Amino acid sequence: MSLHDDAVLVLKGYEGQEELCQTYLDHLAARPDGVWKACADGHVTASALVIDPERGRVLLTLHKKMRMWLQTGGHCEPGDATLADAALREGTEESGVPGLSLLPGGPVRLDRHHTPCAWHYDVQYAALAPAGAVETISDESLDLRWFAYDEVGSVADTSVVRLLEAARARL
Repeated sequence: MSLHDDAVLVLKGYEGQEELCQTYLDHLAARPDGVWKACADGHVTASALVIDPERGRVLLTLHKKMRMWLQTGGHCEPGDATLADAALREGTEESGVPGLSLLPGGPVRLDRHHTPCAWHYDVQYAALAPAGAVETISDESLDLRWFAYDEVGSVADTSVVRLLEAARARL
């Protein structure tokens, strides 16, 4: 199965945000290359909010290009068999935390936003950090920091706050 096919299946199984989900499906129906960065009309991305539920905190990255505190995530790559694989790879690469595991049940939210390269049709997962997780900053970040759940609203935009709320509802 191709990554494009996986994305369609994931979205068809996603419950909630029906109108936005349909926008994603319409994009993929019109664009066989819609999961790849090369698709200038926009592309599906995968992200993972790294959560440490034991300590009530999340790991956010100060994104180098966007200059905002965001969840880890980014473009799909040819080695990604599934969107979940892409989200977990991005979470691990950008956090430096080995042993992350995605919260069961598939994506927790969708968020479509414009970036300098194109529209991102972001499929957002939550990744659980193992006990004692230690972060390591990547070259894609200006900073990497743990924030208590109640601090996120003061540093991040509403899309990250909504992602945290959806992830916590699933814990």
